[in-house]
Amino acid sequence: MISHRREKSSRRLKTEKAEYTFRDVRGWRKYRILRPGRGMLFDIKRRLPYYRSDITDAFTYRTIASIIRMYFVNLLPALAYTLDMYRRTGEFYGVTESLFSSALAAVVFSILSAQPLTIVGITGLISLFNYTVYDIIKIYDVTLYSRFMCWTAIWAAIFHWTVAIWNLCDYMRYVTDFSSEAFGMYVGIIYMIKGVEELVNEFSVGGSVRGFASCLIAILYFASIYGLEKLGASVIWTPWFRSLLADYAYVIGTLFWVGFSHLPGNLQSADISKLPIGRAFRPTPPRSWLVEFWTLDTEWIFVAIPFGFLLTLLFFYDHNVSSLTAQAKQFPLRKPGGFHWDFFLLGCTSFVAGILGLPLPNGLVPQAPVHTDSLTVYKTELKITATEEGGEAEIRTPVVVAAAVVEQRISHLVMGLCLIATMTRPFLVMLQTMPSAVFAGVFFIVGWGSIESNGITKKILFLFQENRFIQRNEPLLSIKRNKIKLFLFFQCFGISITVGISQTIAAIGFPILICALIPFRWNVMPRFFKIRELEVLDDLTANGEVVLASLGGPPQMHNSERIDGYGVERRYSQRMHGVSRQRAGSIHR
Repeated sequence: MISHRREKSSRRLKTEKAEYTFRDVRGWRKYRILRPGRGMLFDIKRRLPYYRSDITDAFTYRTIASIIRMYFVNLLPALAYTLDMYRRTGEFYGVTESLFSSALAAVVFSILSAQPLTIVGITGLISLFNYTVYDIIKIYDVTLYSRFMCWTAIWAAIFHWTVAIWNLCDYMRYVTDFSSEAFGMYVGIIYMIKGVEELVNEFSVGGSVRGFASCLIAILYFASIYGLEKLGASVIWTPWFRSLLADYAYVIGTLFWVGFSHLPGNLQSADISKLPIGRAFRPTPPRSWLVEFWTLDTEWIFVAIPFGFLLTLLFFYDHNVSSLTAQAKQFPLRKPGGFHWDFFLLGCTSFVAGILGLPLPNGLVPQAPVHTDSLTVYKTELKITATEEGGEAEIRTPVVVAAAVVEQRISHLVMGLCLIATMTRPFLVMLQTMPSAVFAGVFFIVGWGSIESNGITKKILFLFQENRFIQRNEPLLSIKRNKIKLFLFFQCFGISITVGISQTIAAIGFPILICALIPFRWNVMPRFFKIRELEVLDDLTANGEVVLASLGGPPQMHNSERIDGYGVERRYSQRMHGVSRQRAGSIHR
């Protein structure tokens, strides 16, 4: 009996050493918080053997194309968010702070992270958070803002480290498309609103001529990028030329429309506003880089605790979902990632950014999957379907297949170094030539990308389709239309509340609403839907083997649920049309 127990104990210890899991573990070992650092340790152990290949695998054309594409895809939205923060935080955050923060995150995560494919930088949601806090602090004493934001970042860093050490990132395995689609739609709507606000500002400051000229440039810029990326995903011309259009759509569109805004004549007389810049490698306001956080009164230090906690909730969802989308199942990844270690690193960058007075960087939901996409080798295969007429009467359909991904660290690192170079005076002067209208167009591109590719949009369009033209093997046909409408109602209700709150001073609490969608999905939704209905309507966001390895395995299911039962609609779409190319803002899974 004793030897049998020893053998069983020995087997259990070997299993725990071989993989990161808390399944079939008894006693105190099954509690995550009682085994601190275990997730981080396994993340490092899994990824470290690949570190050398993360460098040697980078010597390919796809890496060069990725660097150029991601530099523009990361830089332009960051500048657009900064322009919004610059106006609404009393000019505390400027271009230099935004570039410094993005470069800091890119260099740290490209060198030290367990998943270097996840792009980290400035998001629209941190812009929303920063100026909402500014509106609150302004009620009391606006001079407290820089020190208060620093302490918010310090508390957020402590919470980040606590989450990572206690293995709490494991709960991201319970995130499903119900919440991630709602979050993506929320992000898309907020970005579209920001684009409109940017154009309204042009009317308010410069009058109707400047306003209409800005609208023209913003709409045409959006149409150009959108059209080029659509062509890149089409079957027009040859594969190499389509790939060229997809890789350099942002470069082509940005250079053309920035130059267009400087054409002499009536357009020049419109005096469209340009991007405001500061001094090279110097903060925008007259201050030193180190924020004097030690001079803040004690009561304000403790007031910053709940703000730091809310910021941690936002980053817990936003950053980890970014990492999930960068490692989506449609990408044939071979190397493992690591959520716990990367979230610990995010705490470190939050701490450094806070004491330097920078906007805090985190995972970029729109850009993260685009980075993986830019490193993916695609092949367009031909699917031939015979018809009743026979002979040459056949249906030819292109099917896009992801053949391989160039998994490496160099593209992310070089992009970060390029952002540092952009902080020099010559590059800042070039940025100053960019009209604000271009950044309104950037908001529209990123926002519409999140809306157009969203599962919510696809379900709504399905409901409007005439039944006789729907493919008979469409999985949604097996669900009653009232159930689809109810599922959409829950998603849209959560989106509406979050968007509504974001337009008020209560916007500081929007991370709570976003995170609340996760327990709502698992505890409330099963009361309204059968398991088979949820398997068609919903899918696990963390559904790849390399992803689940870092999250302690698949989530605990109800009695009759199976992890491979989910994703029916996704598998059907990929079987019929292949995988979808990622655009900035799109979340195809």
